Amino acid sequence: MDIKVTLNPNPKAKPTDSSTLGFGKIFTDHMFRWTWDKEIGWHDPRIEPFGYLSIHPASTVLHYGSEIFEGLKAYRRADGKVQLFRPIENIRRMNNSAERLCLPQIPEEDAMQALLEFVRLEQDWTPSDKGTSLYLRPFMYGDDESLGVHAVHHAELLIIASPVGSYYKEGLNPVKIMIEDEDVRAVRGGTGYAKCGGNYAASNRAGERAEQMGYSQVLWLDGVERKYIEEVGAMNVMFKIGDEIVTPKLTGSILPGITRKSCIELLKNEGYNINERLLPVEELSQAMADGTLDEAWGCGTAAVISPIGELCYKDHKYTVNNNEIGKLSQHLYDTLTGIQWGEIEDKYGWTVEI
Repeated sequence: MDIKVTLNPNPKAKPTDSSTLGFGKIFTDHMFRWTWDKEIGWHDPRIEPFGYLSIHPASTVLHYGSEIFEGLKAYRRADGKVQLFRPIENIRRMNNSAERLCLPQIPEEDAMQALLEFVRLEQDWTPSDKGTSLYLRPFMYGDDESLGVHAVHHAELLIIASPVGSYYKEGLNPVKIMIEDEDVRAVRGGTGYAKCGGNYAASNRAGERAEQMGYSQVLWLDGVERKYIEEVGAMNVMFKIGDEIVTPKLTGSILPGITRKSCIELLKNEGYNINERLLPVEELSQAMADGTLDEAWGCGTAAVISPIGELCYKDHKYTVNNNEIGKLSQHLYDTLTGIQWGEIEDKYGWTVEI
């Protein structure tokens, strides 16, 4: 694939203080764009100066939510080189999302080439301080200039990048989570397994309620029976109950997280008893009450591992592991971030050097 590159004639000054980065507030000088039409397929791949998009008021994405996205990071290693963590998994998940939203499939080889060439051009934006990274946001949207409801005939794929600060500025800290038993995030047969904006917009109401009550996020129950544990906020979730590590089974309403997959593979390789299964909230409640819930943590791209120190269900509050960071949570965080930043040998072939 021949990617046309137009350099930004007015490059911005790169941030020098990582404490000011935040998340998704500063953007690099360029963006990747790729256009798709039903008649001719993907064409005109280009890297161009970062800028605003011009979009028709009747564009499909504005009216019917024909949009998907991904999130991954580039990491600055101690030797100065930059690497990605399991980017092929993001490309494949994006294609799964595209299939569900009736958006076009992306050729894997071309998508990987686009990602690598884009990051190679913007790699100087990758910060080097501990915990920092260059966040990459590929996204696709349908922009047919028509109000008719139908599969997309025209789409745009973009990749933008943002240098981001450390998620844990003061170290890894347990969070308080409320189990949500009114709103639901997604249902089987819906778009729960796809990474699309509508899933996140629909979760905001419960998230706001939880925040007003002093909780960081909500733990979702399934949308059919409201009985089984699903996700925590925008992350997957895991529990150590006795000698078993449980994570909710992927039933079609849960996003198949890449950090989740990595945790499972690491734990299985180390001989832990880990099961992907349905986990009734009553079983979790009992484990909290009798003390057999040893640890709980969320896992996702932004935080990597987020230990849970308190769970609230139907106004009953339960402390998890004395509101301290558990050994497994710390181990997973140290191992995954060690691989991502090149501090630990990658025995799994997960990293891709730019």
